[in-house]
Amino acid sequence: MTPTSGSGGRYAVTRRVRAWARLLFGRRARLRWVHLVLGGALLMPYFLLAGVVVAPFSGEDNVLTSLGHQLLAFAAALPLVAVSGLFPLARVLETAAARALCGVPGSALDGGASESWAARRRTAAFCTLHLGLGGVVSGMTLAVPPMAALLLAFPLVPELREERLGLGAFGPLTAPLAGAGMLLALAAVVAAAGALQARLLPALLGPTPEDRLAAAERRAAGLAARNRLARELHDSVGHALSAVALQASAARRVLDRDPAFVREALAAIEETTRETVGELDAVLGLLRKDGTPGDGEGDGGGTGGDRGGTGGDGESGDEEGGTGRDGAGAVRGPGRTLRELDGLLVRTRAAGVPLRYEPSGDPGGIPEVVSREAYRIVQEGLSNALRHAGQVPVLLRIAVDEDELEICMENPLPSGGTGRAGGGRGLRGITERAALLHGRSEAGARDGVWRLSVRLPLRRAGVRAHGGGR
Repeated sequence: MTPTSGSGGRYAVTRRVRAWARLLFGRRARLRWVHLVLGGALLMPYFLLAGVVVAPFSGEDNVLTSLGHQLLAFAAALPLVAVSGLFPLARVLETAAARALCGVPGSALDGGASESWAARRRTAAFCTLHLGLGGVVSGMTLAVPPMAALLLAFPLVPELREERLGLGAFGPLTAPLAGAGMLLALAAVVAAAGALQARLLPALLGPTPEDRLAAAERRAAGLAARNRLARELHDSVGHALSAVALQASAARRVLDRDPAFVREALAAIEETTRETVGELDAVLGLLRKDGTPGDGEGDGGGTGGDRGGTGGDGESGDEEGGTGRDGAGAVRGPGRTLRELDGLLVRTRAAGVPLRYEPSGDPGGIPEVVSREAYRIVQEGLSNALRHAGQVPVLLRIAVDEDELEICMENPLPSGGTGRAGGGRGLRGITERAALLHGRSEAGARDGVWRLSVRLPLRRAGVRAHGGGR
């Protein structure tokens, strides 16, 4: 063997020894040892209570005088531990202790005081395992180290060789080896018990597949609520900024020639900004409410424009009307409907846009949820025309029949234009709103005209909004 290979072999042996030492006496092993001893301490009240129950059947006043009776009391204590593990608080306490001492990632444990009986049964099983193993390890921790210390001191203390101590079977050489072996065996038992607990912890105190699915659904609901709020802000604030910019531009151009138009434009700017600030404050107030718009009622009512659009989640919002208020009367978000369409058209015309509106049919039968979404769709369509086409004629037609609401908006493309430019989210938001109500939308340029067409069913939307037929 070459010197190099010999040193490499020694290094490998040293590395394995260090690995075993870390496994038996490292920080993680020590923390798990503390966790097990804590379980043994918690077992003592149950053990003493079981001893009182077992004593009449043992024929002795003190069951601690007999190893057999001690084992019987230990066995009788474990069912009592399992019963106490059915209480929800036990799961919280065991999870906190396991996170701190067992070296298990926190993500593997749920830590919640679950009320389901499946979670309670799993908690009871872990409590029984923890306190049972803890009782065994605690007993060994109390008994083995003193005995090992006597054996290690055997060669050095002649008094230990007296017959009455019962150590005569050991010699000066075998006694220290036996003592060291006992300590190693104790460390190995503790490491094995701690590893067993850590292996079973995710299954007994961690979330079940159903819990993970529910958590994923809650996260998805929260993200959906945030997306709805973002879409609402985009529609309301984006339209207001586009309208105000055009109104201010038109007023500036005719400032000296047409003071009446300037006054009208300034009044429209004032009204638009006031209303938009109110809508913005309502949405931001919902976000500040608890930081999680997907929680509670916020799932269904992130904004007035979307409460009903999400189906069952928005039923309570629809019954509360278009004002977008919760049970306490607080504003939950903007909830404009087609009944307020005239103000939107006036503000758009004040921006200098030649707008012609052609309604048909009876708007009185439109469900509240459809009316809210239709208002936002019209608002976004006008915003797109303001941003991308400028002051060109816009034709808006809204047709209502028994089964369907149709929104059609047309405007000629600017000279040299081929369609909507930029990477905005307006058309995507319109598509999402229509899809939420099982409708459909189409947008595109053809023969020099930009056309937006949206069809929203009324019967199905009414069922989704109110939980029944119209």
